[in-house]
Amino acid sequence: MRRYIDHCSEMNFGLRYIGSMVSDIHRIMIQGGIFLYPHTRKYPKGKLRLLYECNPMAMIVEQAGGVAISCDLERILDMPVNELHQRATISIGSPKMVKEMKAFVEKYSATGK
Repeated sequence: MRRYIDHCSEMNFGLRYIGSMVSDIHRIMIQGGIFLYPHTRKYPKGKLRLLYECNPMAMIVEQAGGVAISCDLERILDMPVNELHQRATISIGSPKMVKEMKAFVEKYSATGK
């Protein structure tokens, strides 16, 4: 993920963070781009809730022609919900940018995905 973010910086893509997923997704739907919330040391399973943050935004973005996958490369809307407050990672936005992020993860992932 770090390599992908560095790549975006090298391409002079503006890195924006409003701090609200809905606002960030709204901006991406109007101007294009990608929203990333990968796992971190503090949130190893991701921070956003699958059931009522990731899934609703994934549905809207996919209906608009975008793509929504977890940072483990699984389609968000195909992920089983096992508990009410289940956390997930997410990569959501334009098909081109999500596909590019996916290629970086597949190429550089320590887990060999």
